[in-house]
Amino acid sequence: MKKIITKEIDLNGRKLKLETGKLALQANAAVVASWGETVVLATVASQPLTEDKGYFPLSVEFVEKHYAGGKISSSRFIKRENRPSEEAILTGRLIDRSIRPLFPKEFHDEVQVMVTVLSIDQSNDPDILGLIAASAALSISSVPWAGPLGVARIGEAEGKLMINPTIEELENSNLDLFVATTKDSVAMIETKADQVSDEVVFNAIKEAHKQSQAMISLIEEFTKEAGQEKQTYSTLAEEVEEALLKEVKQITKERIEKALFDEKTAWHDSMADQIKEELVTKYTEVLTPLIISGVFDKVAKEIMHDLVLSQGKRVDGRKMEDVRPIEIEVGILPRTHGSALFSRGDSQILSVVTLGAPSLGQTIESMAGERIKRFMHYYNMSINPFSTGEVKRIAAPSRRDVGHGALGEKALEPVIPKEEDFPYAIRIVSEVLGANASTSQAAICAASLALFDAGVPIEPVAGIALGLLSNGDKFQVITDMRAVEDFYGEMDFKVAGTKNGITAIQMDTKLTGISFAVIEEALKQGKAAREFILAEMSKAIPAPGEMSPHAPRVEIVHIKPEDIGALIGPGGKNINGIIAKTGAQIDIEDDGTVMVSATNPDSIKAALESIEGQFKEVTVGEEFTGKVVRLAAFGAFVNILPGKDGLVHISQMAPGHVERAEDIVSEGQEVKVRVTDVTPDGKIGLSMLFGADIKPESESRPRSGGGGFRPRSSFGDRPRFDGGERRPFGDRPRSGGFNRGGPARSSSGFDRNRGGGRDRGGRGGFNR
Repeated sequence: MKKIITKEIDLNGRKLKLETGKLALQANAAVVASWGETVVLATVASQPLTEDKGYFPLSVEFVEKHYAGGKISSSRFIKRENRPSEEAILTGRLIDRSIRPLFPKEFHDEVQVMVTVLSIDQSNDPDILGLIAASAALSISSVPWAGPLGVARIGEAEGKLMINPTIEELENSNLDLFVATTKDSVAMIETKADQVSDEVVFNAIKEAHKQSQAMISLIEEFTKEAGQEKQTYSTLAEEVEEALLKEVKQITKERIEKALFDEKTAWHDSMADQIKEELVTKYTEVLTPLIISGVFDKVAKEIMHDLVLSQGKRVDGRKMEDVRPIEIEVGILPRTHGSALFSRGDSQILSVVTLGAPSLGQTIESMAGERIKRFMHYYNMSINPFSTGEVKRIAAPSRRDVGHGALGEKALEPVIPKEEDFPYAIRIVSEVLGANASTSQAAICAASLALFDAGVPIEPVAGIALGLLSNGDKFQVITDMRAVEDFYGEMDFKVAGTKNGITAIQMDTKLTGISFAVIEEALKQGKAAREFILAEMSKAIPAPGEMSPHAPRVEIVHIKPEDIGALIGPGGKNINGIIAKTGAQIDIEDDGTVMVSATNPDSIKAALESIEGQFKEVTVGEEFTGKVVRLAAFGAFVNILPGKDGLVHISQMAPGHVERAEDIVSEGQEVKVRVTDVTPDGKIGLSMLFGADIKPESESRPRSGGGGFRPRSSFGDRPRFDGGERRPFGDRPRSGGFNRGGPARSSSGFDRNRGGGRDRGGRGGFNR
């Protein structure tokens, strides 16, 4: 049994503890990290590489366990954890992007880092703890790594920064800034913000660096006691003879420069692979593919650095702050609800918006439980290999696609109107049709334009990616990278926002970290580029357009919460009947908000009339044309409004004596009736007599004749006239087109609002 080593500190009033020597003893390194009652296990394993993969073979997996949150999957058929959730993929990518730059460039062993969530307390987020645990595990492992990393999350509310806020505190924050740092610099940034100023974000990044230092010191102390001796590895110069290395470098330089400055063919992903394959064939007897790849990358970076830092030039002749030419088209697809084509240089994105009823939102199941997501953004590049001129096997969207889609969603979500103002589920798909860097940010621009085309009232969002070339203290930030500047540069700083402020940042670097001076300059250039792109977008479509005739319209009504059972009806019978009859979609929330949607305005009108009719107050003297729904020995039940039946007593069917109800009426027959009585509990008496035929002496509460008068009441059950208790309503079903989820909103009585209508700040709602 290994010695158990433990270190701990107080982190924002909660104990942060690191432990090794107890769990997963056959891994190269294993650390159990706990913060409050959230616990994760991080493991590191490595093995020699058997073949060149063309990249450093690091894999990072974030593994969610439902037992961690005390949950059993709601799926009826699958109770075991299956493929990683989108949230797990995104957290794994976040950890990967933080730790990857700190591995030596010439270390090629395969490394796998796994972070498994063992317990979650709904207060301390496992993503920040997962990165802490991974940093500690790599630091004590034998794998060469230039850590440790510290990490901090910063929130902002009412002008004040929050340090490592709880999950609950983040819900009221305008900022969710996640920063991984070394002692001297910043290694990774991930941000979601509600149009927060660049200055506030920059100050928050500096504060995150400051707050992470205690964590770095903790891991250093932990490593002194638990750390292993690091593996050795050979450098390129040690593996290749000097003369041969010089020859290969010269040939590589000539091929790269020829391809780099080819005006006819843009540099893309496959260009580097083609050149490497040529060199591997030429030197197959003396050099391995891994060595060729190392030589190529080294030479390409030297060329790029010389071009930018020494000559002050870029591959395509642009200035360092220039954005590539932009072309925009909107409304290019006739049957979709909204569409836009956005091109920036060789990067081209087609974004398509689909609007739907609120119930069409996505149910997300996680360790913490279930939630509904009504806004979705998906990004497709891996399934469009033609976007880089390549031929590839088509598979499921890659982890990169998931990550870029989520980044776009994060950038746009702060400007999506609230459900009460625009009661729709919104789905956007961004198809990458041409890829030459910065496609994720082009997707944000295209999606924003498509939302405008769909009539969604938003503040437009634009995104841009910035790169970096540096040599010591000398550096140059470049705006709107091309692919080759991305491949052989040192930073990918993506920033999106509106004219009012930042909504999202994602920063990766190939260095061990970047300085505050670089971050400040990147924010400055990013803001200028953002404002330029927003101006170009405004020229193409200055305001939200009218909703497509093919998009559903939504209208909102409010009923009393206690009347929800009546609207649904026993076993969902009433609401399913309205849906079947009108073809409209109906969603009900717990506060009594009822959303009716359909592409056909007549369907909405019919559904609203049915709902309104059910809750209309019937008064004595009103006249209706109704349908006979049931005959009894003492009279006939007539349906006068949706869900409301009244009794025409046999004495009120004709001026003279009537022996049997069927002598006067039959089931399904339409008859004109007059309301003669409404009891306090909603029972309705009717008469078929008018004018001189009226019998005033008998227009009191009809005698039941022993049969029991059971009209459908406004409460959905069938109360008895003979004093019997109502039957309980029972469980409300989860089917039939209605949805009981959603945020609480106060309401009382019956109120008509036009969801999506101009009077409510939205657009295109159906006005009756």
